[in-house]
Amino acid sequence: MRNQGFMKKLGDFVLGKGFYIVLFLCVAAIGISGYYLIQTVAMDTGTSAQAGGDASVTIPDQSVQRPVTPVAPPVQDKPSVTQERQTVEPVQEDDPEPVKQTETEAEAQESTVSDVFTWPVKGAVLRDFSVETLSLDPTMGDWRTHGGLDIAAAQGVQVLSISAGTVAQVYDDDLMGTTVVVDHGGGLQSWYSNLAAETAVAEGDQVEIGSVLGTVGGTAIAEVGVEPHVHLETILNGVQVDPKEYLD
Repeated sequence: MRNQGFMKKLGDFVLGKGFYIVLFLCVAAIGISGYYLIQTVAMDTGTSAQAGGDASVTIPDQSVQRPVTPVAPPVQDKPSVTQERQTVEPVQEDDPEPVKQTETEAEAQESTVSDVFTWPVKGAVLRDFSVETLSLDPTMGDWRTHGGLDIAAAQGVQVLSISAGTVAQVYDDDLMGTTVVVDHGGGLQSWYSNLAAETAVAEGDQVEIGSVLGTVGGTAIAEVGVEPHVHLETILNGVQVDPKEYLD
C-alpha cells in the first residue's frame, strides 16, 4: 500500500512540476554540448589555416632590375702539413769573401786635395777675399762682399793653374767675363775670371800645376774699375774659401 502511494506521488510530480525541471535539464545539456562542439570545430579550422597557408602565388614584376649578387670566390684548400713543411725560407749562405777593390777604385776613394800650389800670376793683391765683411768695390763705388782675389797682371800675361786637375768648365760669364774652372779633386775647384776670350784649354783637359789656362784680359765688366788683373776664386765643397789658404 505504501509503495503504491509513493509511486502515485512520483507520477504526479513528474506530470506536474517535475516535468519542467527535467525539460530544463535536457535543454541545458543540449546547449552545453553544442557550445563545446562549436569550439572544437573552430579550433580545427584555425589549425588547418595555419598549416596550409595561403595557396595564392604573387609573381614579381619582371621589369624591376634585381641587383646582381656577387659570386663568392672559391675557397682555396688549406695546404697540407706536408706542403707547409716544404715551404721554408732558403738557407742563407755564409757571407762571401769581400771583393777586393781595384787599384783604380782605391785611388779614387783616397783622392785628396794636393798640398802643392802656385800663384796663377805674379802680382800684387788688388782686392782681398771678403765674404763676412764688406769691402769697397772700385767699380760700383759701394761696399759689398768679394768672393775671390784680384791679382794684378798686365793683359796678355799667362794665367797658370794653381794645381793639377781637370778642366771642368770654360764659359763666358755675363759679369765676370771669360772663365775657366779647374777641378782639383777632393771637393776643391779653382775659378779664373777676367781672362782673354781665347783660352788655352777646353773642357775635359787634364792640367798640371803651372799649366797655362789662358791670358789676362779685360772681359769682366763687373770689375772694369780695377786695373788689369785675374780674378781667382777657390770653392771647397760648394763653399767659397780664401785662395790665400792654398797659395800662402
